[in-house]
Amino acid sequence: MLSVDPYSNYMDNKAKGIDFIGNSVVYFCHDGKGNFLMHQRSKQARDERGNWDIGAGGIEFGDTAEITLKKEIKEEYGCEVLDFELLGYRDILREQNGRVTHWIALDFKVLVNPSQVKNGEPDKFDKVGWFTLSNLPTPAHSQLTKFLAKYKNRL
Repeated sequence: MLSVDPYSNYMDNKAKGIDFIGNSVVYFCHDGKGNFLMHQRSKQARDERGNWDIGAGGIEFGDTAEITLKKEIKEEYGCEVLDFELLGYRDILREQNGRVTHWIALDFKVLVNPSQVKNGEPDKFDKVGWFTLSNLPTPAHSQLTKFLAKYKNRL
């Protein structure tokens, strides 16, 4: 990880995904037994409030995708990454609060210990829960069906 961001002054008033392409990790956390972890976005969430989603986080300058993956899962779910697999990437072009956004998502399948999982961000998530692909909660985040369609044979 780099200790100095040479672009910090330039980027101070810029928004990821709006003023420049944002880069993120998206993670499908599972227990190795067919159950996967989701959270319900709170009223304080940036968008898609009340919708169920899998985890994600923006990659900060100087952090690798792997560092971001482990850091975000620890922050959001309070647990360690036991194993992970890069599934692929997606260009995510959508409208958010009336503005077009563009993100490149690195998509991961991540094994975690369910006994360690907790809601690490209660200001952003109303609930966390375990589900199966045949028992999805609703309403779902707009990108979840696209993620599942792309990777269904690898989950």
